Amino acid sequence: MARLPRLIVAGHPHLLSQRAQHGQAMVRDDVDRAALLALLQEAARANGVAVHAYAVLDSRLDLVVTADEANALSRMMQLAARRHAAAFNRRHLRRGSLWEGRFRAAVIEPGDWLLRCMIHVDQLGGRDASRDPRWSSEAAHMGDVADSWLVAPPVFWSLGNTPFERETAYRGRLEHPLASDEARAIEAALRGGWPLGSVAFAARLAERVLRPTTPRPRGRPRAKLP
Repeated sequence: MARLPRLIVAGHPHLLSQRAQHGQAMVRDDVDRAALLALLQEAARANGVAVHAYAVLDSRLDLVVTADEANALSRMMQLAARRHAAAFNRRHLRRGSLWEGRFRAAVIEPGDWLLRCMIHVDQLGGRDASRDPRWSSEAAHMGDVADSWLVAPPVFWSLGNTPFERETAYRGRLEHPLASDEARAIEAALRGGWPLGSVAFAARLAERVLRPTTPRPRGRPRAKLP
């Protein structure tokens, strides 16, 4: 079956994930992590992409972002990934591809699903072995560190009237794992390129884009009765 075109919708938030090939490391130490984040910040600014959440893990990079232009996300990811792979190979005296292929993407319905995706990414960063607040947005969202390149979406501002109220409310959400069905839905959306949100949201997207927005039922179609 032909691979569906990536579903990117201008003006909507997206969950992005770039994985290293065969689960190998895409960063080996803090020098690599800092270099990748610097490249990502530069690529986001150059392409007008607002970054809401991020996590740099050993073998994957996860982001929640919004761009007014659909092609901006691909340009950002291609620029950062290409330059990081070249620098990583030079530094570690290796050759060959670093990434498993094109980045994965899932368009997100604004509102609570966006907040869930931010929490998902921050919880990934919080489970990282380094536990270093520099390599994810978790600490910034809780008010523990300043992270000037992050852009808070409206759903984050709705958590409270003051920074303290917002950070406290977010911390409370972050301290509890996402429900198992929510976590599965997020990973399934990334694997298949499906939207994350309500049935009505997927239906509205289907009217705008030239590809399915929900998975087809498994198995062969039932034969029509005469």
